[in-house]
Amino acid sequence: MLERIVAILFPVFAIPAIGFLVARRQAVDMRQINRLIADVFVPALVFSALAGRDFHIFEYRWLALAMLLVTIGCGVAGHPLARSVDVSPKTLIPPMMFSNSVNLGVPVAVLAFGEQALQPAIVLFLISSLLHYSYGLWLLDHHARIAQMWRVPSLLVMLAGIAVSLMEVQVWEPAVTALRLLGDICIPLMLFALGVRMTDISFQGWKLGVITGLARPAAGMLLSALVAWLLGLQGFQAALLVIYGAMPPAVMNYIFAERYQQEPDRVASVVLLGNLLSLFVLPLALALTL
Repeated sequence: MLERIVAILFPVFAIPAIGFLVARRQAVDMRQINRLIADVFVPALVFSALAGRDFHIFEYRWLALAMLLVTIGCGVAGHPLARSVDVSPKTLIPPMMFSNSVNLGVPVAVLAFGEQALQPAIVLFLISSLLHYSYGLWLLDHHARIAQMWRVPSLLVMLAGIAVSLMEVQVWEPAVTALRLLGDICIPLMLFALGVRMTDISFQGWKLGVITGLARPAAGMLLSALVAWLLGLQGFQAALLVIYGAMPPAVMNYIFAERYQQEPDRVASVVLLGNLLSLFVLPLALALTL
């Protein structure tokens, strides 16, 4: 079991470590690369997964509902935590709700369960993203235009992929293959970008970062196990839900906090320290589920 966990997690942490070391030795401007990841590679990965001939979205309806309930539950858990550490709920609740479901979630899922995990992993990412670009934006700014979410390429492509699946449209297979090859670029590139981002880690707010970095996966795993039991999820899907529950806060939380000036320095510490702590949390999650 230990050998299998190491085999799953070694690539997930080795690639960010390389990105971290490279960025420490020389300046790496990831702005254009991050834009390509968000606007090209992730949409290609998402559409190729959802538009595949073997994808049937209704197979994952209970898994999608479970992810929705777990995400909301983590947000509810964030309220008393924010009061206990004397931090604004707007600062703490988004990192508690929205986890690193694509940068870490997709690679860990595929490495742990093989290619069969890609489609349900994308569905879990879809649910998290829809909530983040709607409720997450509204939480930070009650006057935010939720309509802006429809300008996000990955979300538009997700909806297009779902529509293709529901209408049983047969997309030309060579086109799907080309998109799949393009999407395969994004997983190692996202991990590398995460390592580069870790060079900006700040220990100024380390206490809040450690507390949230442990509270988020603890709440996520407990809620995932409870929701999986309530909805009757078993086997592979239940394990995948628990592993996603163990994911650290998403980097997008920092980007939104900076955009809306919601204590971005504190959120950066929470996000980056949470991802650092995943070195210890994810092996535990895999040990409990595999």
